[in-house]
Amino acid sequence: MPLPLPGSPDPRVCTAFWLFGLINNVLYVIILSAALDLVGSGFPKGVVLLADVVPSFATKLTAPYFIHLIPYSARVIILVGLSVLGMLIISLTPAHTDGGSIATKLAGVVLASLSSGAGELSFLGLTHFYGRFSLAAWGSGTGAAGLVGAGAYAIATTSFGLSVKATLLGSACLPVIMLVSFFVVLPLGPLRHLSREASEYQAIADESNDFEEEAEARQVDHEHDINERDGLLDPPRNSRSYAKAIVASRSSDKWALFRENLNRSKRLFIPFMVPLLLVYIAEYTINQGVTPTLLFPLEETPFEQYRAFYPTYNAIYQMGVFISRSSTPFFRIHNLYLPSFLQVANLTFLTLHALFNFIPNVYLIFVVIFWEGLLGGLVYVNTFAEITDRVPPAEREFSLAATTLVEIDILTTTPVPEILALVTSTVKAGKTPETAAHCTVRKAELYLDVNHKSES
Repeated sequence: MPLPLPGSPDPRVCTAFWLFGLINNVLYVIILSAALDLVGSGFPKGVVLLADVVPSFATKLTAPYFIHLIPYSARVIILVGLSVLGMLIISLTPAHTDGGSIATKLAGVVLASLSSGAGELSFLGLTHFYGRFSLAAWGSGTGAAGLVGAGAYAIATTSFGLSVKATLLGSACLPVIMLVSFFVVLPLGPLRHLSREASEYQAIADESNDFEEEAEARQVDHEHDINERDGLLDPPRNSRSYAKAIVASRSSDKWALFRENLNRSKRLFIPFMVPLLLVYIAEYTINQGVTPTLLFPLEETPFEQYRAFYPTYNAIYQMGVFISRSSTPFFRIHNLYLPSFLQVANLTFLTLHALFNFIPNVYLIFVVIFWEGLLGGLVYVNTFAEITDRVPPAEREFSLAATTLVEIDILTTTPVPEILALVTSTVKAGKTPETAAHCTVRKAELYLDVNHKSES
């Protein structure tokens, strides 16, 4: 079959990668949305966050160095199996109040997290074979996951009145879409073609090595025959030494490849990983630590209750992320540090407002939150677009996968948002009775009831 040109969009490719991005990330969002329902109000929701993030991070940290040994078709099957099993464990385990084990539910979260982490680095690596439009479609799908995941869970459990168990059971069917996308929707010609070229190259290299090894073996046998004819009493060590030498040579090659991949990761750190790390830290701190404190008197807002602030902020943020992650076919940013520093400026600006209350109305907060989402999505998708453009083809697949490990920021900054929220709430409480009441509502209603809403 004719291969699609790298610069032309193929509807099947774009559809498949959009679905990959959506389904791979949507379960992560649904799990966070269901955090309160999974563990109950008396158990720290942060444990669900850690169970949803740590395994994914560990996968992204280690898998790029060996996952290339597993064919993409097998990877997709494994990913789907882990996701389905994880969601079934989560949904079928009885609630804690009915004697169910929270640890069992968290085990299901861990399985889904492993699938999500391995899926992100696998599908980003797969974009290497399908051109820049596949990357744009992937980014758009991941952006849509935040809106679809949180919205679908809220609608299913409130508007439709479905139980948490029924909603999560329905979510367990979603990973099957990845199977259909890979084996039915995605044209596998480019992947098979390039994989065949790589296999032929490897076969030629192996044949060359085998020829050299065979020649060395013949030389060793020849010297051994001469020694026997000369009556030397050397022990029969040649064949054993040769085998040891071959094993040592292959181990040395694997170690050299591992060291080369580490060097590649180091070269990715400053130009690509640092800006992505900065924007993740800034937006995570904003969303978890600052926005829950950005409250205004109800009569000055379109809301009827205080609990509506946080989900509205989250929806506006997710809309910005979706738009910017879908933007690379039309708009590109090559200086990744500029939007990263602007995101840090957003964090500074909103933190100062949380402390000193100088923004006059909530509508300006809406604008800033939307801008925050735009910046976060821009840095994410343009980071991988720049890798596609600037990294040599031989290193591109590994580089796309390895750069995903910057989610370490969620682990290292997990206490920061809660500390920041506590500080800003305390400062506000000392300023005016009205603001103190807002902070009390935030702690009693907002944090316990809607802090489990998602972030992609």
